[in-house]
Amino acid sequence: MHSSATAFELDWVRAQFPALHQTLDGNPVAFFDGPGGTQVPLSVIDAISDYLSRSNANLGGAYATSQRTEAVIHDARLAIADLLGCEREEVVLGPNMTTLTLAMSRAIGRELGPGDEIIITRFDHDANFAPWQALQESGATVRIVDVHRETCAINLDDLAAKITSRTKIVAIGYASNLVGTVNDVTHIVRLAHAVGALTFVDAVHYAPHHFLDVRSLNCDFLVCSTYKFFGPHMGALFGKREHLERFRPYKLRASSDAVPDRWNTGTLNHECAAAIPACVDYLAAIGRRADPTLRSRRAALAAAYRVIGSHEGGLLEQLIPGLSSIPGIRMFGISDLDNLAGRSPTCAIDIQGISAKHLATRLGEQGIFVGNGHFYALNLAEALGFAESGLVRIGISHYNTVEEIRRVIAAIQQACG
Repeated sequence: MHSSATAFELDWVRAQFPALHQTLDGNPVAFFDGPGGTQVPLSVIDAISDYLSRSNANLGGAYATSQRTEAVIHDARLAIADLLGCEREEVVLGPNMTTLTLAMSRAIGRELGPGDEIIITRFDHDANFAPWQALQESGATVRIVDVHRETCAINLDDLAAKITSRTKIVAIGYASNLVGTVNDVTHIVRLAHAVGALTFVDAVHYAPHHFLDVRSLNCDFLVCSTYKFFGPHMGALFGKREHLERFRPYKLRASSDAVPDRWNTGTLNHECAAAIPACVDYLAAIGRRADPTLRSRRAALAAAYRVIGSHEGGLLEQLIPGLSSIPGIRMFGISDLDNLAGRSPTCAIDIQGISAKHLATRLGEQGIFVGNGHFYALNLAEALGFAESGLVRIGISHYNTVEEIRRVIAAIQQACG
């Protein structure tokens, strides 16, 4: 069982986020929409403003603002490298995870043809499904792995049966943005590498809640989105340097051939890139407040995720039984409080007789912001039978409070009454 760590300073955390102090018709706003994009601390907002005020320029200029922009991109890649545990040259920045995945899948697809096989899963967000499925146009065979309906995890037996000596790439999601289930990606990477296949990991929903170490994971590629973990609207991709050098991106003739610049298809969003270090430094500050002796940003990030996980776990331990006690509710994914390591703090529910949109609207009118729909996890929503009607998604972020958990439970109880 989890409990909120005393080293996690919730009051300090909430003071960093201007958005958390909003009200709606006299009600304080509670944000449970983090899986679609979290709120951001003031330092991130200030970093964007500062860049546009002092350094707004394109790259390659022989003048101060352009040189400062070069430094901005360098520092943004370095921050993501510290977050993921890789080298700066192994970080590719882009507008979002979807665009980065499409760029990489097309480049890998250059080398695929008849007889080659690609593994994708019904678990995944469509951004880690459709780009690989499209490579059937090259003649490659796409094999789709099923999920366990009860836990909403990848069916590892089905995966093992489908991986063969012809498998060239396995694309997998680390955590479900719909129901919160976390997969055993370390095991899946081993299965793929045993037959010489590459692995492409979607960690968009994992990164806000869990510490990442791409070296120990040993994946070949991993993508995340900074706006899902308290930063600007950008995506970031880790790729082992050997792969970033080996595969040929689709790019303009005039763009750089250097790694990782060759993977940028055009001008980056410099002002958002300027905010990435502020985002990562905010997370590191949580770790340093928990342990002031820490010096490196990487060590501080590890400490931050420990206290964040404890706090979020404590909130989840209240949310799950609170929701489960409401008549007519069906909750998806892992609900066993002794197995919370198998999920992120995101719950998807259906209430008999109440549409997802109606419930989300009713909660929103009370200042409780939750999501409704399939959230682009189309295959998983179809497997659960909710692709059309959608589900209500309650996503806990570390800035949420016990009182907010009580509010959302009470509001749903009232809606069912």
